[in-house]
Amino acid sequence: MYLLYTAGEPAGIGVDLAVLLANGDTKYPIIVIADYLLLQQRANILDCDINIHIIEDLSSLTTEQHYYTGNKQLLCLHIPIVTEVVIGELNYKNAPYVLRTLDLAIELSLSQPNIKGLVTGPIHKGIINDYYMYEHLSDSDFTGHTEYLAEKSQAKDVIMMLACEQLRVALVTTHLPLTEIPAQIRKHAIETIITLLNQELKHKFNLKQPQIYVCGLNPHAGEDGHLGMEEINEIIPAIQYCQSIGIEAYGPFPADTIFTPGYMSKADVVLAMYHDQGLPVLKHLGFGHAVNITLGLPFIRTSVDHGTALDLAGKKDTINLGSLIYAIECAQSMNTNNV
Repeated sequence: MYLLYTAGEPAGIGVDLAVLLANGDTKYPIIVIADYLLLQQRANILDCDINIHIIEDLSSLTTEQHYYTGNKQLLCLHIPIVTEVVIGELNYKNAPYVLRTLDLAIELSLSQPNIKGLVTGPIHKGIINDYYMYEHLSDSDFTGHTEYLAEKSQAKDVIMMLACEQLRVALVTTHLPLTEIPAQIRKHAIETIITLLNQELKHKFNLKQPQIYVCGLNPHAGEDGHLGMEEINEIIPAIQYCQSIGIEAYGPFPADTIFTPGYMSKADVVLAMYHDQGLPVLKHLGFGHAVNITLGLPFIRTSVDHGTALDLAGKKDTINLGSLIYAIECAQSMNTNNV
């Protein structure tokens, strides 16, 4: 099996990660989707003497020993950049390049049987939206990898979940302003997410009966309606429905106590209501060694847990490969369990 890796924002560390992965001793079944010359230039800057092997035809790939990334070799599907890249400096003119790498990755993940998953490098949402604005694409809006992959692959429901060795956190809402979140906390949506989360944890993580612990939206989980009614009107009925169909879902629990050892020793996953409710805890525990997973897609997708790190790009000794390696290992493990 092969995994694809999209190198993401060309001015950031996603390119460096691919080069440094190839420069190491370990061999990975990874094909990098990026500009060939960009990879070579970054390899020169990072003082990495690697051989970049351009793949012309995916159907010709076999499991022979020389088809891998690592041990001084990098497999590349070439997509040309639009304009010159300056390390650490964003340029909206290269946003179409970033989107083309994702579009190709989606297409191949859906159509090629020897592609078993997608690992994504960090992108910059703001610069892609700048491109939409400057090119007067007024109806376009880019909110992130999760939403883009779901739309392009026509996935009906998806879940953003981050994981590290100690913790998994899934989200009801993803990249929304705080003012818009309460309107999205609805019984049917929560039921759908818990049901899909239960199914995906069984199939891709080999959990026979996942224990799903659910956060409240408000402080103290609403304190019986004194601090908000979302728990009573939406979250509790959703949990009760899921329990009625045999799902081990519990809560809602206050977000300021659910991450304490007593709960964490029992939970397989915490379902947070919004992005910054659960992810700060996970990133405190595992930043640099965590993975972002999109559940519900018609293919496996994992990602690094960090951003473009423009200030670190091109600086060999400051870049940590931990999250990329963990993302690759998780994709491989999910393939093994997804039977």
